[in-house]
Amino acid sequence: MNFPILTIATFLPLMGAIWLLFINKGKEEKIRRIALVTAIGSFIISLPLFFNFNLNTHEFQFVEKVPWIKEFGISYYVGIDGISLFLFLLTSFLTLISILASWTIKDRIKEYMISMLVLETGMLGVFISLDLFLFFVFWEVMLIPMYLLIGVWGGPRRVYAAIKFFIYTMAGSVLMLVAIISLYFMNYKATGEYTFDLVKIYELDIPMGAQFWLFLAFFFAFAIKVPMFPFHTWLPDAHVEAPTAASVILAGVLLKMGTYGFVRFSLPLFPYASHQFVPIIAWLAIVGIIYGALVAMVQEDLKKLVAYSSVSHLGFVMLGIFVFNIQGMEGGILMMVNHGLSTGALFLLVGMLYERRHTRMIADFGGLTKVMPIFAVFFMIITLSSVGLPGMNGFVGEFLVLVGTFKSNILYATLATTGVILAVCYMLWMFKRVMFNKLTNPENQKLKDLNKREWAILLPIAILVFWIGIYPKPLISRMDASVNHLLTQVDEKYKLTLNRLEKDKIKYAMKDELPELAQYQED
Repeated sequence: MNFPILTIATFLPLMGAIWLLFINKGKEEKIRRIALVTAIGSFIISLPLFFNFNLNTHEFQFVEKVPWIKEFGISYYVGIDGISLFLFLLTSFLTLISILASWTIKDRIKEYMISMLVLETGMLGVFISLDLFLFFVFWEVMLIPMYLLIGVWGGPRRVYAAIKFFIYTMAGSVLMLVAIISLYFMNYKATGEYTFDLVKIYELDIPMGAQFWLFLAFFFAFAIKVPMFPFHTWLPDAHVEAPTAASVILAGVLLKMGTYGFVRFSLPLFPYASHQFVPIIAWLAIVGIIYGALVAMVQEDLKKLVAYSSVSHLGFVMLGIFVFNIQGMEGGILMMVNHGLSTGALFLLVGMLYERRHTRMIADFGGLTKVMPIFAVFFMIITLSSVGLPGMNGFVGEFLVLVGTFKSNILYATLATTGVILAVCYMLWMFKRVMFNKLTNPENQKLKDLNKREWAILLPIAILVFWIGIYPKPLISRMDASVNHLLTQVDEKYKLTLNRLEKDKIKYAMKDELPELAQYQED
């Protein structure tokens, strides 16, 4: 396809944001509609990516490459493969849903919608960038509107949560920038070419010592974004204080940028260091799985419970990525998508309750099935999806991750499985306390069930939950070639490094024991 579909889908929200700048503040309804139509347009334009995707190649598709700053080897270089395809689609879908869920926002609607649309452009750009400089620009672009969404439209402690989010993310970003610049000069030293082209940098033979430090730089940037234990402390504050739509985007998309970064950059660029760090990352992931589940279990605030469940679920994703087999990797990518749908929907459901009762405390509810039966059905579907019930989307990714982990390390898999059991405990216990028990609180007796807008928000997510859970083949088949190529690429580079290490050991041993023979071989 010669049509620049990625560029249009990515920058259409930015064009919508610029359009809103010229709309007077008094026309709130018009502002909402423009934002919604823009998000719908971006989503519709991105759909051909799914239907026209070539399953038989690992190469990047729908590629667009234009020189940007020639003097520094910077290009506007974008494309997708089976790893980034569904994250791109998930971003455009969840942004559309989030804008629809923001219809009740009353304060500074124009600025709010502009922030949402600029945020969408930044997020979409991260998943398609094949130029390291361009990737970093998009990575930073999405930081500012999310900071504003939390800091301006958030809860009572919004400023604290926004600053904490900003500081954590910026700390990781600075380290990543240093690593990107280092790769830039390494490539020049090896090839004589100044470029940020990721595909060319993939071919670099990076020394083991450099791999170690560069991996750490990227690790901190991505681990904070995931967030991995113990870098997770900014997440509950950000989720609790953020408006509903921002929580959906934060859980559904922004956290996936960290896990995506490990797959796209850390593994193929630093294969030896990636293998060496497996024990550390695996144990941090397992601690995150169990710790996140246990802390979620004792939460009395619905939003905090869902936030800590994200720490647990993303631990599974990290485990799947670093077992270095196709089941684990594909399971991890599927879990990124499924977590975005399920946890995003949970935040939407919590937001709908908050709009009606202005409280998120579990103790303030009970017996809602009697007054909100349709809401209860959707809540049950999403809850069971989140705990990984077979036949729903959450099961597919979780099952593949555990299969891949069992193939790699039985101890890791056994410990991780406890997270699945704990998830059932805290999610079903929460559902029971909110939806069942006696309807004793008079304020809950007058609650209204879902309106048409809320139906339109939840129904598409429920359809995707069952579709992916029952028939995941369209997703798995599109990522097969890319995941296989990635794992092969990482394995070959790793074995090459091991062979080099072995030869160096033999060489140094010979110099110590048989110096004459070593000199003869060198000559």
